[in-house]
Amino acid sequence: MRVSIIGSGNVATHIAKALKNANVQVLNIWSYHIENAKVLADKIDANAINKISQINTNSDIVLISVKDDVIPEISSQLSGYKGLVAHTSGSVALGALANQENYGVFYPLQTFSKQKELDFSNVPICLEANNTANLNLLRKLADLISEKIYEVDSEQRKTLHLAAVFACNFPNYLYGIAQQLLAQNQLDFDIIKPLINETANKIQTALPKEVQTGPAIRNDELTLKKHEGMLQQHPEWLTIYKLLSEQIKKG
Repeated sequence: MRVSIIGSGNVATHIAKALKNANVQVLNIWSYHIENAKVLADKIDANAINKISQINTNSDIVLISVKDDVIPEISSQLSGYKGLVAHTSGSVALGALANQENYGVFYPLQTFSKQKELDFSNVPICLEANNTANLNLLRKLADLISEKIYEVDSEQRKTLHLAAVFACNFPNYLYGIAQQLLAQNQLDFDIIKPLINETANKIQTALPKEVQTGPAIRNDELTLKKHEGMLQQHPEWLTIYKLLSEQIKKG
């Protein structure tokens, strides 16, 4: 199978490396900036390009892995390509590629950073396509790099993406607040990493609501007031603390 990738960011980088490791031939890596394309292309023995018209038409699949708002524009520039075009977005509907004859979605549900290696076989890949043949082709590709494949339609995927924001992006922001609070008092963030890990481990075998702990779930008003007093110099953090505590109390 031959694949070309439009994009050179975090998602594109991890997909490209996973395909390379699975002995899938990646023909092209595209980026607006040819230097960025070359960095990734050199790692996987692909050809770097910065013009959509240069996409190798022998590609069985072209994966569009760019910012959500430019996916339709990129797709419109692939008018001469007759193979399967799929985007990797969690929040963009399948219909964004409807100008293509063959199109689909190849969405890896994970947080990606270029500098952080991960085992792609554990990354869930959510698939959708405009017909059964194209879905089967995407599944064939996904099976080469992941053990967790799901058929998810556009409406389900939007919900999945929203849930991922609550489960990943928001907690990471809260980790940042915790780190700053500790740093302001000469405490190392490493101290609470075991706590973070144990919290994540608990929900592998139980629902989050069943393992909720802390002063809010206990209605420990004395501790809540102490914490609120400590946050007076950070009104934005105080607002978050109060809002989350109230929601936890409600169960």
